[in-house]
Amino acid sequence: MNADSVPGLRRGVRRQFDATRNAPVLMAPERVVVLDEIADAIIAKCDGKNSVGVIAGLLAAQFDAPVADVQADVQVFLKELVDKGLVNA
Repeated sequence: MNADSVPGLRRGVRRQFDATRNAPVLMAPERVVVLDEIADAIIAKCDGKNSVGVIAGLLAAQFDAPVADVQADVQVFLKELVDKGLVNA
């Protein structure tokens, strides 16, 4: 996962709000991943069009944080989701 990677949700995975958990989640076959505010903001921008660099820039502006720090965190988070089979890179 690098700044030029273009992440998107894998087929069969969707982002939605779970009223029971009162939280945003990633729904995948036989699994649910509860997302916090920042994780949800990252996933919302993973549309298969935005690169990691673009996503980091958007989030840095949204949360008033340094782009380099945000990009490092986004890359680590998305790499974990790739390893779990939830995101394509």
